[in-house]
Parts: sequence; C-alpha cells; structure tokens
Amino acid sequence: MKRLVVIRHAKSSWKDPGVRDFDRPLSKRGKTDAPEMGLRLAKRSLVPDRLLSSPAKRAIRTAEIIAGAIGFPAGRITRMDRLYGAGVADLVGILRGLDDSAETVYLVGHNPGLTDLVNFLGSAFLDNLPTCGLFCADFEISSWKEIDRRRGRCVFMDFPKHPPA
Repeated sequence: MKRLVVIRHAKSSWKDPGVRDFDRPLSKRGKTDAPEMGLRLAKRSLVPDRLLSSPAKRAIRTAEIIAGAIGFPAGRITRMDRLYGAGVADLVGILRGLDDSAETVYLVGHNPGLTDLVNFLGSAFLDNLPTCGLFCADFEISSWKEIDRRRGRCVFMDFPKHPPA
C-alpha cells in the first residue's frame, strides 16, 4: 500500500505587487495556518518517508513549517522544480517516478494542479483544495508506477478554518 498526502501551500502575501509569483512569501494567515495544519498531521502520527515541495517561496516555507511540526528534518525536503506550475499529467509523472521504498509521501504544491490531481486520483470530487488544505489517500498498489485515475481511497481531507474577516 502507498499513501499520498497532498498539501496546497499556505496563503501567500500580495502586499507587494512587484514581487514575482515564484517569490511571494506567506501572508500572516499563511504563517498561522501552516503550523496548525502541521500539528493536525502530527496528531495523526503521519510522518512521510519523502516530502516533495515546489521550490516557490510560499510552498517551501509551508513544507518547512509542516516538517518541523511532524519531526521531519527540513534538510530532507526534496525541492522539485517540476512541481511549480505542474498540471495533473506532470504530477502523476512525478509520483510514478518515486522510489518504491517510500510508502508515505507528502506533496506540497500549487493549484490548479493539486485540485486536479485530487480529482484524478481520488474517489471524491473536490471543487477546490484551499490554501494549506490537506488531502490524504491510500492506494492498494505495491509500486508508485501503478498510480492511476480513481485508484486512491480518501482517508481524510482537512482544511484550515478562519473566522469571517
């Protein structure tokens, strides 16, 4: 069995319109949500064998914060250029290329690719994976090469909740 946890980066800041998309940092809300979602994962005792992240500033920071909360060494986060702006075909390709020694994998990235991935792999439809939203699925497969459409069984979804602004 393989387990995948899909994590959309936490909310990013739009305070400086001159900052390139790749370099946008986390917003105040993002800096609150990421540790909270990391704690929720820690309570589930769900530590990955691999943690893959887009190298975009908001994604890697989300990955680092979550890694700290679950006790995963930040130095073992794999930054993958292909995750930035990846569509579902690219994401599935990345997953199919994983070493089969990894049973549990976290994937931190961006929309719309991650929502499309969840809908491609899972058994439930999701309109939108919100910022810092989590989706976990189990796959009755022995190799990541076998991952395919609707092969995943949703274990849980978890989204940060915010009071009205």
